[in-house]
Amino acid sequence: MTIDLARAVGAAIGGQYRRVVIGKDVRTSGDMIACALSSGIMSCGGDVYDVGMIPTPTLAHATKNYDCGLMITASHNPPEYNGIKMWNPDGSSFDDDQMEDIENAVRELKFKRADWRSVGTKYTHEGAVESHIEIISKLVGPITAKVVVDCGCGATSTITPRLLRELGCSVVSINSHPDGFFPGRSPEPTEDQLVRLKDIVLSENADIGIAHDGDGDRVVMIDEKGRFIGGDKLLALLTAMFGEKEVVTTIDSSMVIDELVEGKVVRTRVGDAYVSNMMKRTGIEFGGEPSGTFIFAKNSLCPDGIYAAALLVKIASENRISEIVDSLPNYPSFRGSFNFDRTRRKEIERTLAQEIEKVKCDNLLTVDGFRAEFSDGWFLIRLSGTEPKIRITVEARTEEALTRLKTISMEIARRCIS
Repeated sequence: MTIDLARAVGAAIGGQYRRVVIGKDVRTSGDMIACALSSGIMSCGGDVYDVGMIPTPTLAHATKNYDCGLMITASHNPPEYNGIKMWNPDGSSFDDDQMEDIENAVRELKFKRADWRSVGTKYTHEGAVESHIEIISKLVGPITAKVVVDCGCGATSTITPRLLRELGCSVVSINSHPDGFFPGRSPEPTEDQLVRLKDIVLSENADIGIAHDGDGDRVVMIDEKGRFIGGDKLLALLTAMFGEKEVVTTIDSSMVIDELVEGKVVRTRVGDAYVSNMMKRTGIEFGGEPSGTFIFAKNSLCPDGIYAAALLVKIASENRISEIVDSLPNYPSFRGSFNFDRTRRKEIERTLAQEIEKVKCDNLLTVDGFRAEFSDGWFLIRLSGTEPKIRITVEARTEEALTRLKTISMEIARRCIS
């Protein structure tokens, strides 16, 4: 993310949206990008409402009474990265049409510049964290639990420990000082990064451990036994608790979701923006991804790792959360990827479609890549939207079926890139 690009994005936004909320996570380039964005917006007549350092879901909530919100973040990616997420007042991400409008304006440098009498103004927006805490508190209610929170030195350092204490929890917080160098651990809360959190959950005899990514749209969990519970398991757990009628999830989610839902499962392309916008179109109340993003429509159409954390702590205060996890179906799975030459993308897409035609499966989903479903499992082969990689996901009811489906899918991927 360069200054020139940020300024151009700001100009494109300012030409279409009059009142724009801007927030940033803890990354060192956040202030620089915020200044460039703001100048672009104001140069086209838009007003900027600066909320400062804030988690993504808090920014989405703060956008409610404005025209749009811009979050400067790279989420779970390494510290040197940065980007811009765009939100509508209802908390949903910009859809494809909105994004295309902005991209076209930036590409063609077609901006509606204001003259000196109508340039925008910059304001300070205060109270966003307090407002978010109030909303979650009303939805969740009091909690009595002992919880360890690992904020990863990210944007949730300013809210999750405080929220849980105000709800009545005994809270031990680690990595809860905002730092754009992320000295405590990686912004992505993977199992290998959470050894310290596991140890403290056990030594403190806590009911649950919670960990966020860099901007707070994701959450993962450590149960009271010190076991890592990733986004895929949490999606199943939250589906069992809150989504038994209808659920929106992504094409790469487990078949466990289908078994837990009494009504329909709607699958979208990979990405929380697609989940959010499908929920908006269908009116379905709960959606999520195996990556650890969860959306509750009664809270917001933005993935809210802070609200999800409060719900998980609430569950842990009323049950042994390990017992709930152990009661869920558990199938062997595999995730892998192959790199390819970026210049061959179109060719590989065509070859993959031809290879999939040869597969004899019970059902084929094509909303994002190809998900081939069988009586004993499924595999998904898709090209990454952000990297030159073919991604493979496999899940089966038995280890034997997993081996078979893994072999088939990997052979297809190899033929595509050979």
